[in-house]
Amino acid sequence: MGKALEFTDGNFEAEVLNSDKPVLVDFWAEWCGPCRMIGPVVEEMAGEYEGKAKIGKVNVDNNPDISVKYGIRSIPALLIFKNGEVVDQIVGAVPKPHLTKQLDAQLG
Repeated sequence: MGKALEFTDGNFEAEVLNSDKPVLVDFWAEWCGPCRMIGPVVEEMAGEYEGKAKIGKVNVDNNPDISVKYGIRSIPALLIFKNGEVVDQIVGAVPKPHLTKQLDAQLG
């Protein structure tokens, strides 16, 4: 069973920007209620997309550099990266089908 990866200021370039697969990144924080709602969905998707896409989380409190670089102002914010570029952005706790649809669009 796949588990959401932990992306940090230190490994973001290697894990996300240089990934050969699309990457869904969940920007979140412990104190954010909606983030806790979407967290289990992100974990589920990590298992379902294993081998097809990378799925992970960035704790904005612990990794301010990435959060600032991508202009994260409200969380949860989910960014989809492909070939090192942001190709889609979802802000707020959205239903799982919405997330899977956005990610599926990048898998082709």
